[in-house]
Order: sequence, then C-alpha cells, then structure tokens
Amino acid sequence: MLDPNIKGQLGAYLEKLQQPIELVASLDSSHPAQEMLALLQDIAALSDKVSLRKDGNAERKPSFAVGRPGEEARIRFAGIPMGHEFNSLVLALLQVGDHPPKVDASVMEEIRAIAGDFRFETFISLSCHSCPDVVQALNLMAVLNPGISHEMVDGALFQDEVSARQIMGVPTVFLNGEPFGQGRMVLEEIVAKIDSGAAQREAEKISARDPFDVLIVGGGPAGAAAAIYAARKGIRTGVVSERFGGQVLDTLAIENFISVKATDGPKLAAGLEEHVKEYDVDIMDLQRAEALVPATQGGLNEIRLASGATLRSKTVIIATGARWREMNVPGEKKYRGHGVAYCPHCDGPLFKGKRVAVIGGGNSGVEAAIDLAGIVGHVTLLEFESTLRADAVLQKKLFSLTNVTVITEAMSTEVTGDGHKVDALLYTDRASGDAHRVELEGIFVQIGLLPNSEWLKGTIALSPHREIEIDARGGTSLPSVFAAGDVTTVPYKQIVIAMGEGTKAALSAFDHLIRNSVK
Repeated sequence: MLDPNIKGQLGAYLEKLQQPIELVASLDSSHPAQEMLALLQDIAALSDKVSLRKDGNAERKPSFAVGRPGEEARIRFAGIPMGHEFNSLVLALLQVGDHPPKVDASVMEEIRAIAGDFRFETFISLSCHSCPDVVQALNLMAVLNPGISHEMVDGALFQDEVSARQIMGVPTVFLNGEPFGQGRMVLEEIVAKIDSGAAQREAEKISARDPFDVLIVGGGPAGAAAAIYAARKGIRTGVVSERFGGQVLDTLAIENFISVKATDGPKLAAGLEEHVKEYDVDIMDLQRAEALVPATQGGLNEIRLASGATLRSKTVIIATGARWREMNVPGEKKYRGHGVAYCPHCDGPLFKGKRVAVIGGGNSGVEAAIDLAGIVGHVTLLEFESTLRADAVLQKKLFSLTNVTVITEAMSTEVTGDGHKVDALLYTDRASGDAHRVELEGIFVQIGLLPNSEWLKGTIALSPHREIEIDARGGTSLPSVFAAGDVTTVPYKQIVIAMGEGTKAALSAFDHLIRNSVK
C-alpha cells in the first residue's frame, strides 16, 4: 500500500512513540477493505509499538480505530486516510502514542477540563484541503479528553450516508448525531463552541493587553508581511485576525509564487504563521474586527472586536483581504452547503456523476469547470458577459471537454430546491430576455471577490467598490491608519503583490511613528 519512501519516513516518525498503540480494523469483503488492511499491515510492520487486530465490529465498514491496548479507542477512520488526510493519520498515531502535540499548554488544559460526552463525526473528501485541520483538531481533543471521541468519514466511500444526511459540502461535522459545523475550523474555534465560557475569558485577556505600536488587522499574506517587517524594527507588534492565513487557506494550487515552483494554500499559510512566530509578535486569532475608532490628536486608535474585546494602538494596518463574491439571488443562502458551494476542490467529489453548474467565466470559473468535468456527470458553465474572460489556454481545454456546456449572456436569477437540497438554477438570457431552468444537483460560484471592509464604512475613505483608498505609501484618509492587500484599491489581487503592500505599509507605519510624537 505504501511506497518505500513513505514507509521510511513513517518508520522514522513511529520511533517517537512513547506508548504502545493498537489498530483495530472493522472490515468487509470490499476492495477498499483490502486496501485498508494492506495499509494497516504496513504500519504495524514499521514499529514493535504498533499492533493490529482484525476483529473490530464497528457499524461503518471498512474502518479502523486507533487506541491504546486494553482501552476503548476514541479515534476512528472510516475510509482510507490518504491524500490530504495522511498527515491526520500520522498525527493520530503519534498523539495516541503519547508524543507531545505542538499546541499551547493552556489550550490543552482547557480541553482536558471540558465536561460531558461529545461524539464527533467529520465527513470529508480526500481532495479537500480544508478537512485535515478539522480532523486533526478533533482527533487531538479525543486524545486529551476521555469524554470526547471522533470519527473521520470519507464521504466518497459512504455515499448512501452522505445522501441520507444530505451532506453537500465538506468538511461537515456532527456532534452527537446533530449538525455542529461546516467548513474549515481550527482547534480553538471548536473548543470555544463547546466551552461556552472560553470566548468571554479570551476577550477579557485581549482587552487587558497594553497598547501596541502597530496593530495589524488581518492575517493573510499582507498582514503576515506587515507583522514581520514591523517586528524587525523592534516595535511592539500585534496581529488580530479572523483566521490566520486568510483566503490563502482556500487556495489549492499556487504555481506563480516567485521562487517556489508549486505549493498549496494551507502549506503557504502554515509557512507564513511559522515565519511570523519567529519574531516577537502577539497573534490574536479567531477574532473579527467590528469597528475602528480613530485616534484623536496624539491619542490611540481603537479596534473593537465582535467578541467584545478592545485593542489600542498608535498605528493600525488594515489587511482584512477579500472573500468570495456571492450571486445574491433568492435561494443562494438557503442552500449554501446544500448544493451551493464555493470550493470545487473541496466539495467536487461529493457530486460524482451528478449535474452541476459553475457561475463565472474567468480563470477561476473555467479552471473549476475543467476540474469538475473529470468528476461529475455534466458541467454547465454560465457567464454574464457575451464571451468568456479566462486565458485562451484554459478556454481551449474547456471546449475540448465533451461533458461541458457553456452558456454566455446568462444572468442567474434564482436557486431552487426541495427544501433540503438544490434541484435547479434559473437564469435569464440577456440577449433574448427568455427565462431558462437548468436541472442540477450542485452550483459552484466563482465570480470574483468582495473586500472585507463593511466594518469601516463611514470611518475611512472607501472607493465605489468598497475598497480602502490608499496612496503610494499605503496611507489612508486617517493619518495613523494604513492598509494593504486585497481590501485596498491596489490593482491585481495576487499573493506576491499583497506581501509587498504589507511590507510597504509596515515601513510607512514605522516612519509615521518616528516622525510623530505619539504617547
């Protein structure tokens, strides 16, 4: 099952086991069960601290549990955790075997103190780059707290259950049989959802912080670059972000990051965070900015957070980025996660053999249609303009596919469904005015970005497109507030450009500090 190189690497990891672990397989006669058994046999052969049993009787088959001999296992994989989930398997093996996780000690103590019984199930796809964060977080919680258990379920392998539970997006998490959450979630976010006092305690800790010299709002490429350059100047630097990594976390293939031939979003985001943490930067993650109170003469700017916390700083750099633009038609919000999706790489496998639409004829939309065509039964791509806007090479590939239909001058008007999931998309032909209905099971929206600037309306100068207006130095309409990245008027929304803009804003903020007496 595992090639020699992976075996060698895994064997080296398993040398770190402090305690024996036991793999218990629940198998049937299917081909995936045979592959699972081969994988488990390979793992067991790599360490004398790993044993394998094949007498499991779990309801889901094939599946296997990871636990300690003589104890009830609290981690289970229903499916073969390869692809993006292989790291989840490796970490589960190590953590069950008492290898210390790289998690803040206070967070681990908080998890250990949670009282109650929590049975988590996470439905994933092996091509989903957002799923491992959730799987790994819940696995760790199960390791640390005997009242918590977690099972990863490969939706492609358990299609009947996916249909019965009407799962239309991954990751989808259930707690004690009831929906808990969908989409990327990190450890602290999950803990806060089941420990009701956690958010309030964190807000109090944040409000108690001393004022910063520079406070960066946003943890994407622009924010990370700003933090590094500010910290290198020796000034008190903080980063407050809704999720560190920003929109990069939702990006799969990155092939235009100069000097790096190929990487992916989660890997790049992890590298950004690791680099920022090399410096004395106070990172406050999972915090959404709600208001900016500009400094009065010689005073401090305030950033008020949705959690109720307030931060103060001599200068502020706003780098809140952008988010996927929605169609804003009836039915879109109702069926989000129930057929309406924004990540073809994550959710595409759930629509295997089905009919889907892609909204948008730019590079993102055409790339999505090409990717989906290899999975789904049929793709209908709808573009508002009279021609596609994607690069010629992408269009050539698109029109070579036999299971793709392209419709131009199409204005989407409504998403319909049966109350539980999508069943059609309605659109109007802009040339003729005729109304049409496309019967389908999924809709992938790929129509550009919206700046995350709503919280600044009336406080700072915004363009007609709601982007923060900046000058050549990253300055805004407020003298001690700077901005960088996709939330600003800077043209061309690219990672490398955002990093440069973040760097420029940090240097401008430092220049402001040394030229102005701010107490």
